[in-house]
Amino acid sequence: MKLAVLGGGSTYTPELIDGFARLRETLPVEELVLVDPALDRLELVGGLARRIFAKQGHPGRITTTDDLDAGVEGADAVLLQLRVGGQAARNEDETWPLECGCVGQETTGAGGLAKALRTVPVVLDIAERVRRSNPDAWIIDFTNPVGIVTRALLQAGHKAVGLCNVAIGFQRKFAGMLGVSPTDVHLDHVGLNHLTWETHVRLGGPEGENVLPKLLAEHGDTIAGDLRLPSGVLDRLGVVPSYYLRYFYAHDEVVRELGTKPSRAAEVAEMERELLTMYGDPALDEKPALLGKRGGAFYSEAAVDLAASLLGGGGSPYQVVNTYNRGTLPFLPDDAVIEVQAAIGHSGAAPLPVAPVDPLFAGLMANVTAYEDLALEAALRGGRERVFRALLAHPLVGQYALADGLTDRLIAHNREHLAWA
Repeated sequence: MKLAVLGGGSTYTPELIDGFARLRETLPVEELVLVDPALDRLELVGGLARRIFAKQGHPGRITTTDDLDAGVEGADAVLLQLRVGGQAARNEDETWPLECGCVGQETTGAGGLAKALRTVPVVLDIAERVRRSNPDAWIIDFTNPVGIVTRALLQAGHKAVGLCNVAIGFQRKFAGMLGVSPTDVHLDHVGLNHLTWETHVRLGGPEGENVLPKLLAEHGDTIAGDLRLPSGVLDRLGVVPSYYLRYFYAHDEVVRELGTKPSRAAEVAEMERELLTMYGDPALDEKPALLGKRGGAFYSEAAVDLAASLLGGGGSPYQVVNTYNRGTLPFLPDDAVIEVQAAIGHSGAAPLPVAPVDPLFAGLMANVTAYEDLALEAALRGGRERVFRALLAHPLVGQYALADGLTDRLIAHNREHLAWA
C-alpha cells in the first residue's frame, strides 16, 4: 500500500507519522511519500519521520520529493494538508477583518473566505493530476476550509472525503470523563465543518444509551471551560457545540480579545521555528511534546482510521467525515457537504440517519451553507462582486458596508494568489 501526503513538509506531519507507526496493523503502509515544494522543511520532517518509523519498528519506506506527479504516482490514497500562502497569509486572514470589527480567523468569516479563494484552485489542480496518474486513488482532505474544499472536489467528480479532528477530540475527551474506551463512545455529531454540535453521546454504538445528560450534569463546567463558554449556555442548548461556535455565540467578545494579543498565526510561526530546529536533531526519534500545542490533536488516528476503512483495512465502521448531504439533513440541498457520522467502506462515506435537528441549529447551518455556496462560486469563478455576495451572506458579516470594506481588504491582501485580481 502506498500513501502520499501533500504538504508533507508541514510541522503537523510527525503527528501523522506517529499514528502510522503506532497503528501499522490497522493500516499496513509499505511506502509513504511526503510531497512538498519547500525542500528545506521537507528534509527536516522526512528525517524525523524515518527515525520515528525506525524506532517503532515500522518496516515501511518513507521518501520525500518536491515532484507532485512522481509523488502521487501509484498511490492508493492521497492526504491533503496544504496551507496556500503559509503562516504569513494566515496572519493576514486573522488581522485585517479586525479592522472592520469582524472576527479574524483562518476558517471562519472573512479570513476563512480568503483561505478558500486561495486554496480551492490549487487543490483542484492537484486533484486533476492525481486523477490522471491514478483515477482509483482516494483523496482525504484535511485542508481548510474542509467543507468548501471537499465540496469543490466532489463537484469535480473526485473520490474525496473530508476530515476534521473536532469529533475525535470530543470522543477522546468524553471517553476519559466516562472512564471508558474511546471505541465505546459514539457521537451524534451534526452540522457543517467547523459548525457542529454533539447532540447525543452514546455508549456502544449508534443505538446505544445516550449519556450526554450525565456528561453535562457531572462535567458541564469543565466542558464549557474548554469551549470558553459559560456553563449556562450548554445547559440551555442541551448539546455540546464545537469550539468554533464561540465565534458565533460570542462574536463581539472574541473580536475584543483578538485585538489585545498577537494573532494565532504569529504564535504558530514561532512554534514552527522551534519545531523545525528540533526536527533537525538527529537524536530525536519521536514527536516532541511541543507538537501537542501546534493543533490537530488526534489527526493521525482519524486519518489512519479513515484511510484503512476506505482501502479495506481494519478501520472503524462508523466515522465522522465531510461528505455530500444527499437527503441526510432535509433542510439542506443534497449537494451540500455536511459533517456527520457515516458508514465508511470501499465505496466511500454513507451518512447515518440523523434525528430531526433543532431549528436553533438548523437555521445557522442553512445560513452558512448558503454562504459556502457563494464562497465556492467565488473561488471557482472569481470577481469582486462574487466575493462581496459571499461576505454579505455570511452571518458574521451580513451588512453591505461591512461586506464592501472586507471585500476590498481581502482582495488587497490576497492579490498574488487570485489569478482574476
